Amino acid sequence: MPYNDLRDWIRQLEKAGELKRITAPVSPILEMAEIADRAAKSGRSTSKAGGPALLFENVTGHPGARVLMNQFGSERRMRLALETDSLDAIADRIRTLLKPQTPTSFVDKLKMLPMLAEVGSFFPKVIPAKEAPCKQVIHRGEDVNLLELPILKTWPQDGGRFITLPCVITRDPKSGKRNVGMYRMQVYDGQTTGMHWQRQKVAAEHMRERLREASPDSAARVDLMALTAGGTTAASSLDTLNTSTVTRIRGDRMEVAVAIGTDPATTFSAIVPAPPDVEEYLIAGFLRQKPLELVKAETVDLEVPAHAEYILEGYVNLGELRTEGPFGDHTGFYTMQDEYPVFHLTCITHRKDPIYTATIVGKPPMEDAWMGKAVERIFLPLMQLTLPEIVDVNLPAEGVFHNLMIVSIKKSYAGHARKIMNGIWAMGQAMFTKCIIVVDEDCDVQDLAEVTLRTANNIDPERDIQFTLGPVDSLDHASRLPNYGSKMGIDATRKWAAEGFTRPWPPMLTMDQEVKTKVDAIWKKLGID
Repeated sequence: MPYNDLRDWIRQLEKAGELKRITAPVSPILEMAEIADRAAKSGRSTSKAGGPALLFENVTGHPGARVLMNQFGSERRMRLALETDSLDAIADRIRTLLKPQTPTSFVDKLKMLPMLAEVGSFFPKVIPAKEAPCKQVIHRGEDVNLLELPILKTWPQDGGRFITLPCVITRDPKSGKRNVGMYRMQVYDGQTTGMHWQRQKVAAEHMRERLREASPDSAARVDLMALTAGGTTAASSLDTLNTSTVTRIRGDRMEVAVAIGTDPATTFSAIVPAPPDVEEYLIAGFLRQKPLELVKAETVDLEVPAHAEYILEGYVNLGELRTEGPFGDHTGFYTMQDEYPVFHLTCITHRKDPIYTATIVGKPPMEDAWMGKAVERIFLPLMQLTLPEIVDVNLPAEGVFHNLMIVSIKKSYAGHARKIMNGIWAMGQAMFTKCIIVVDEDCDVQDLAEVTLRTANNIDPERDIQFTLGPVDSLDHASRLPNYGSKMGIDATRKWAAEGFTRPWPPMLTMDQEVKTKVDAIWKKLGID
């Protein structure tokens, strides 16, 4: 049975020996982060890599509060969270849905009915408010005070406390589809936070659609688009508009809801690179094998996870920006101050005795590395749907997701590796990948030593490295401009005569299988291990 809520998940963590309860007094200001960081980096060379999940039960300054951290911080816990023995098994389920066998007879068609019925059962369902645990306590108006939550400050130079594991819910103004994304939120005071909507994220596009609706003047809309770009461009863009346009825009709102402390599949669905037309609520249902229960929010026209620990409701004023940051990020560096939209709270609902959830990002490996590895394995079939010659991919933790991708391919023609590079850069969030290394299909991309050997030996740097310009991640502090810079592709495949390589290409060293089998049979007797 899928986890109904966060509390089911915590019980399973404890049953599996994966949870450590912290009863000593610990402050949410830096101390929790330091403990979680040490836990995440412990046992790196053992089966206990990632340390335990942590439940802080004595939070300084917040009597009675509890905080869960590092819940996804190991491969085993990611598998427990998604209730599978293998992340690749979930990928196989996706492959079956993407490429079902074409029915050739009436009987074959009947065999497909259970699969179609299964997909239909994943759609979320809305339940009455009285049945929703997230509405056990409701705060409105002057009772709304975000400072009562045990929100963390994670690094010394952070601009303040940040909500780091939120499921941020918005609605596409054109299609009406809901989106669930994970964007950090800096707490300014009891009623407002920053909303770190990087320009290329879905919620930022929803805001741009609202800006287009708010300003019928096409010339003004061009300047308005800079409002979700961040930086001085965003901060100065309002200065180019006439007073009536600015007044109209600032009087318009975009409704937002935020869920904190959901079941693990729902939390995970907020970070996945979902196809544009697929709601994350549906992905959560697919992962859980059971539809997610939603409930209507109190003050905004959005549906929210009914079993969440906390729900924050409110709005973003179109055209309103505020300085956000610095923030110690998953790159291992601080993301510096920038201008981002402001979230105004209108209501907080929560369960009785709610459990707050948080994560800390920083120098890898950390909890997000295991979440990223799960994304890599589960959504490989979506990449292969567009680029079927891809055999496997690896996003090493040290590459912080968007800095390095290693790809193995079934090479079929001259220039094939370069085609793959450009295909990846044209694929959704993969467009941010700074470096792509392409190797042959017989190279295990998960073996970094093997990849290093192949890359160092198989390339002529001037011939096999290509550079291109394009969009880069907003967190890239080394790019020449915010959100825009260069990317590199390395063709580490064997070179063909059709690619202008006329010298003989040597075979790699490998022992005869007969000899290996014989040595395998006597290995234990040799007493070497």
